Amino acid sequence: MKVEDIKKILVVGAGTMGHGIAEVAAIAGYKVYLSDVSQDILNNALDRIKWSLTKLQERGQVKESIDAIMSRITTVVGLDKTVSDADFSIEASPERMDIKRQVFSKLDELLPPHAILATNTSSLPITKIAEATKRPDKVVGMHFFNPPALMQLVEVMKGEKTSDETAKVTYELAKKFGKQPIMINKDIPGYIVNRILGQINIAACVIVEKKVADYREVDAVARYKLGFPMGVFELMDYTGIDVGYYVSKSREELGIRDDVPICSLIEEKFKKNELGVKTGKGFYTYPAPGKYVKPELPKELADKLNPVLLLAGAVNEASRLLREGVASRDDIDLGVRLGLGFPKGIFQYADELGVDNVVKALDELKALSGYKIFTADPLLTQMVSENKLGIKTGTGFYQYGKVEEKKLNTIILRIEPPLAWIILNRPERLNALNPELVSELDKTLDELEPRNDVRVVIITGSGRAFSAGADITSFISLRPIDVIRLRTLRNVVNKIALYTKPVIAAINGFALGGGLEIAMACDIRIASEVAQLGQPEINIGIIPGAGGTQRLPKLVGKGKAKLMIYTGDMVSAEDAYKMGLVDLVVPANRFEEEVRRVALKIAEKSPISLLAAKLAIELGYESNIWTGQTLESTLFGLLFTTKDVEEGVRAFIEKRKPQFKGE
Repeated sequence: MKVEDIKKILVVGAGTMGHGIAEVAAIAGYKVYLSDVSQDILNNALDRIKWSLTKLQERGQVKESIDAIMSRITTVVGLDKTVSDADFSIEASPERMDIKRQVFSKLDELLPPHAILATNTSSLPITKIAEATKRPDKVVGMHFFNPPALMQLVEVMKGEKTSDETAKVTYELAKKFGKQPIMINKDIPGYIVNRILGQINIAACVIVEKKVADYREVDAVARYKLGFPMGVFELMDYTGIDVGYYVSKSREELGIRDDVPICSLIEEKFKKNELGVKTGKGFYTYPAPGKYVKPELPKELADKLNPVLLLAGAVNEASRLLREGVASRDDIDLGVRLGLGFPKGIFQYADELGVDNVVKALDELKALSGYKIFTADPLLTQMVSENKLGIKTGTGFYQYGKVEEKKLNTIILRIEPPLAWIILNRPERLNALNPELVSELDKTLDELEPRNDVRVVIITGSGRAFSAGADITSFISLRPIDVIRLRTLRNVVNKIALYTKPVIAAINGFALGGGLEIAMACDIRIASEVAQLGQPEINIGIIPGAGGTQRLPKLVGKGKAKLMIYTGDMVSAEDAYKMGLVDLVVPANRFEEEVRRVALKIAEKSPISLLAAKLAIELGYESNIWTGQTLESTLFGLLFTTKDVEEGVRAFIEKRKPQFKGE
């Protein structure tokens, strides 16, 4: 059978999922039978479908009239010969094997031999359900996400005897429904998305149980560092802690045999009847039962936990699924993005965080918990042995631009598209600035500017310093007129300030004098928690000479700038953050990973809009508000002539991630 042969669709079960699936099929133009055990249930389902269609119409998401769509749905009490001409059925009855087997046995009797029998089960084995029929080759999993009318993902899963043709037709039908399907080649409990989410939940419980971090810190990392739409414990509250409890209880029954006991945090909440939003209290407290309000989480809580710990188990599970041929890399990543609303796929996260760091985190989780599930999958250990660590080596689960490294006399240039790292490399002198280093920095910036494969430039230092300032030994023979003529550092600093790509200062250690002046000219300053910053020129009888007296007051205010410059004292990274001198402080042991994470997030954006934003901010800041707004308005209008805006709008409508080209 081909997907074009499907004309009539039967949906069995008119509950939350069933009526939503019927609605999706009717919107797609199919004639739909909607079956349940009573007319009252069916009438309620029709009311809910009509309400949903009204909302979709208000948003412009359905073109036909509501009456025309509703006219394609026929309700049927029970299952009888009325539905015997259906070409495709989707079962959405309660999650009990006995009920599903009864339904499938009846469908096998009633429906024509060519009809495919799909189940929307999220947990029960397809193979066991198929055993109730004489056509196991035509039984398949077709898992929609709630609410079906809005969620794009459909997981198509084969049972042991599902034919390739059945799986292919089901996949194509999901596309006809306007959905994005992924293919799961083996019958596994929990499909792809829920298995990966389950591993995140397990890691989160271990982290809190073992007092590595508390639940709010876990959720802050999920929200602010990883970009999840909800924190892990926030999501448990939202979906219902009782749901999580029963899922955990039934893991072995579903064939998931591992060494993970039920999370004590979930068990405790369940026993107290603190089930989340539905009871008004779970991990968080809500205004009233059933009334969800997003919990407030200070951003600084996200600095308390290494994000890799939260994701390592999920990466491990995804790697096993990939290695065993359960699903493809692209389908696993697509499933995570669409099913969980993550900004990137699980393998993309792994490449960004570093596969080696994932393996280290798995070892840490295993040591903390004793759970065998945290044993690194052979695929991950093989990748580490082959130096396929992700973006930083140019190859991981994905291929990136070839990593280039060029060593000059005083600078190392490392290009790992879309990023370029300029590493000041005079560690024996704390990366002190001499004429050669400044000249090489200047030329390197010029070299990178026209490269389309570089979206963000990062300046950092080798060893224990960003840069400790100018090399004092080069000052001894200088006359006043020589200093006035020595414009090179000032020119480089100004070039950075108006550079056509975003520039991040990754302040790994001492940033003093001219080193701090370079950092202040950058767009964003990320400091290691061990960094020390200062303008100590006054200590040898001079003042900052490359913009320090101008940029520092604008960042921290005149009073604090004078205090720093007049005393020549250094400030810690934490104090610098409080003053506004740095924008982010991160742990020293994951400094590079955190810098890379921020840089990659910026690199995803349109290069043209980033440049426009930079010019509007930098030039507008130096002028009055009327001139600044005129500049902003002009740049805003010009952006609408670019292909990147076309791509951004199209991606927004299509609910996908835009692929900007800088055109």
